[in-house]
Amino acid sequence: MNSTFAVKLLRGGWLALGSLAWGAVGQTAPAFYNVRDFGAKGDGANLDSTGINAAIDAATSHGGGTIYVPAGTYRSASIRLKSNVSLYLDSGAVIEAAERGNGAEYDAPEANPSKRYQDFGHTFFQNSLLWGIGLKNVTISGPGEIYGKGLVRDSSKTPTDGNKSIALRECQNVTIRDVTIRHGGWFGILTTGVDHLTIDNLKIDTNRDGMDVDCCRDVHISNCTVNSPHDDGICLKSSFALGYARPTEDVSITNCHVSGFEEGSVLDGTYKRKGGATGRIKFGTESNGGFKNIAISNCVFDHCCGFALETVDGGDLEDVVISNITMRDIVNAPIFLRIGRRMRGPAGAPIGKLRRVSISNVRIEGAKESSIIAGIPGHPIEDVSLSGIRVLSDGGADSAQADTVPKEDETGYPEPGALGKMPGHGFYVRHAANIEFRDVELMTSRPDGRPPVVADDVDGIDFFLMKSSSSGAFAKLTNARNVRTTFVDGVPNGTHPAIDKGSL
Repeated sequence: MNSTFAVKLLRGGWLALGSLAWGAVGQTAPAFYNVRDFGAKGDGANLDSTGINAAIDAATSHGGGTIYVPAGTYRSASIRLKSNVSLYLDSGAVIEAAERGNGAEYDAPEANPSKRYQDFGHTFFQNSLLWGIGLKNVTISGPGEIYGKGLVRDSSKTPTDGNKSIALRECQNVTIRDVTIRHGGWFGILTTGVDHLTIDNLKIDTNRDGMDVDCCRDVHISNCTVNSPHDDGICLKSSFALGYARPTEDVSITNCHVSGFEEGSVLDGTYKRKGGATGRIKFGTESNGGFKNIAISNCVFDHCCGFALETVDGGDLEDVVISNITMRDIVNAPIFLRIGRRMRGPAGAPIGKLRRVSISNVRIEGAKESSIIAGIPGHPIEDVSLSGIRVLSDGGADSAQADTVPKEDETGYPEPGALGKMPGHGFYVRHAANIEFRDVELMTSRPDGRPPVVADDVDGIDFFLMKSSSSGAFAKLTNARNVRTTFVDGVPNGTHPAIDKGSL
């Protein structure tokens, strides 16, 4: 059967005829299984998970196939994905998570002996709307919608509730493409230990995390719109949920838009603003295994938090390239690089390293806070290059704030706000080595009494071709070594082997 004819079968509703013909003559199993042939009603009233699961089981019994979901609203509890199965949601098709009760029961959480090292949502997978463990060759696609209406934001106290739209663990060759996820629960998508993962052209407008990619390898995320006003948008993690530390590595994220508008207002096109928006691209909240070889490009941040690159549980974060980014109305640090020692995991792990990060061609407008590069004593962030950066911050702080010493907060949850107010309006750098600023412009909309850059305990910091709107000192330095300035507004070119405490 050629692909053109297959699409005609899907669109034309001939699946039932094909199924009957196959059953009658005993020929090769059909490639397509219409869920309505297996009892699903799509009327928004009946519970259809039994019919959808029956279609998946029928396909699996014949080596796999495409599960076709035609237009309609399919109330469902847990749908159990299987290997070599593609779930296709046609235009007008909605798989709606049913509220638990009245016959709608989600699968119970599976056993996990490593549950004490990460939250309940990351630990369990079966209590989800669509889930699979140990699968190969799985696709979820089509122009239809997954609506997590009956999912909860946190089910740790009621584990029999469904809490994720899509949850996949230890799978290979997974593609999620074209679908819309509305109000996705604790996670719109959670993939843990998944290799060869493609997430493309999704629209996610949700009440917590949009997508979490945890302990995964060979990942391609592209062309996605993620609105998540109450949590993170695109989030890379490397938790201990698999029972061992495994890095997230070989990842590309490109052509994506993340935001923190009021939930639902991106899908309906109203883009309503709310206070305290989250939404962002972030990695490191769970960081046992670390992050390696990651490229992020051509992404837009709007009315949300900024980039966060963190390692706080012992994994190394290294070899990251970020380029061609535009950011507007950023409610916290536009760029946040952080080492910590929370060390949530088995005892004995070393403190992680954060090194070899390149960030270039970034435009930031309406930043409410300064960017932060913060290691901890004895564990510096290393080898960071920032080039082609243009920042227009709100400004407005008085000069007294320039004397603020931010908290170390080595064991706390890694958020910019946990460190307190920043003494510089552009960048705060502490416990770092080999930091390069090249062609960076740090401006404020309102007069600001702080210097553009404040650095403390830095060995090797290079300022080249820098501009700012400040009429005072360009940088305030404490315990700084090997400082070099070249073509910096108001600062002579030169090299400074050591500055115990001073300004440029």
